[in-house]
Amino acid sequence: MSGHGRPLRALVVGAGVGGIAVARGLSRDGHDVTVFERRPEVRAAGGAVTIWSNGETVLRQLGVDMDRAGQLLSTVRAVTATGHPLATLDVSAMADRLGAPVRMVPRRVLLERLLDGFPADRIRCGARAIALAATGDAVRVEFDDGSWAEGDLLIGADGLHSMVRDSVGGRQAKPTGWCSWQGLIALAEIADRDTALMVIGDRGNLGLWPAGGSEVQWWFDLPWSYDFVRPQRPIETIRSHFAGWSEAVDRVLAALTDDDLAHSPYPHFRHPIPPSGRGPVTLLGDAAHTMPPTLAQGTNQALLDTMVLCKALSGLRGSASKGDVSSALRWYEKTRRHKVMAVSRVASLPVSHGEFVLRPAALIPDRLQARALTMFLRWTSHPRMSAEISRELGAATTSRSSP
Repeated sequence: MSGHGRPLRALVVGAGVGGIAVARGLSRDGHDVTVFERRPEVRAAGGAVTIWSNGETVLRQLGVDMDRAGQLLSTVRAVTATGHPLATLDVSAMADRLGAPVRMVPRRVLLERLLDGFPADRIRCGARAIALAATGDAVRVEFDDGSWAEGDLLIGADGLHSMVRDSVGGRQAKPTGWCSWQGLIALAEIADRDTALMVIGDRGNLGLWPAGGSEVQWWFDLPWSYDFVRPQRPIETIRSHFAGWSEAVDRVLAALTDDDLAHSPYPHFRHPIPPSGRGPVTLLGDAAHTMPPTLAQGTNQALLDTMVLCKALSGLRGSASKGDVSSALRWYEKTRRHKVMAVSRVASLPVSHGEFVLRPAALIPDRLQARALTMFLRWTSHPRMSAEISRELGAATTSRSSP
């Protein structure tokens, strides 16, 4: 990183995938980063996530070794509940065009890979942030135990119910009317290990995506509202909706128990994308733009946030004025705004939950569907910036390794 003077002091609230990713990127660039996590330890909640080519590229930039993590995907197959084919996407061809593979990986494995090589003493657990305050040229975060920390900037990566988002006046996320019962299950035998399956019904859908080894990510999507009453035997409810949809689905349903559904359901929410912020505070990942899991882009969008935010702050040092830091954060927000709005809008389309509505999709050739998705992912992933950053990091690595 160029410049003189002390590093920027960056405070990151939230030690999930997004928080650790941006902390790793800023640390790579020479900044002084501290991460604050309200839980007593850093751990990954939920099952597996899909890392599309855009997210994989950012992980490479961060120096994260994803070799043999999860399961590389070659195909995504979508059918109706009655077995009518909707699409078969050649994910390997998409990955070739986008320059990086697509994989399904347990969230715990992804977080472990992100933490590998990141200094543990830069993460402070058991620190529940409750308030922000401006202090001259700095920003202060206060915790429920009476302690506080001060930095040149603060990044809210604290998820759906973000304290930082509330503090800067962001609007609450709104439910979409759907929820997911989901998790990971170990199966003795997995047919088509590199093929992801989606099944769309009239009033629900499901997915079975291999996540590496014997693990399979499963989800069952059903309507949800605030007056939802959780059934005493949720597995019976799930079986009554989805039994008979396919042989693979019936295998999973037979293996699942109520214990596997204990943490479900997970309601789908969508945040209104926040307007430009003020001062040395910004948002990242779900804190900024929670969206339904339809496109499996939540984690990838947090990684793209990381890439653009690190780019915005490159070259700044602790000697930079508060205005310089604020301007860099506003550039990051503006650069991401329209891209992430497009992804959120597409992920929120209701057609993903209707077999009748999706039937016409079967008339569109698979290659055209794959091409359209490839173009969309490329356009929303800042391709020129990404390529420039990868070249710069590659050149720096080569320079350091030369005798």
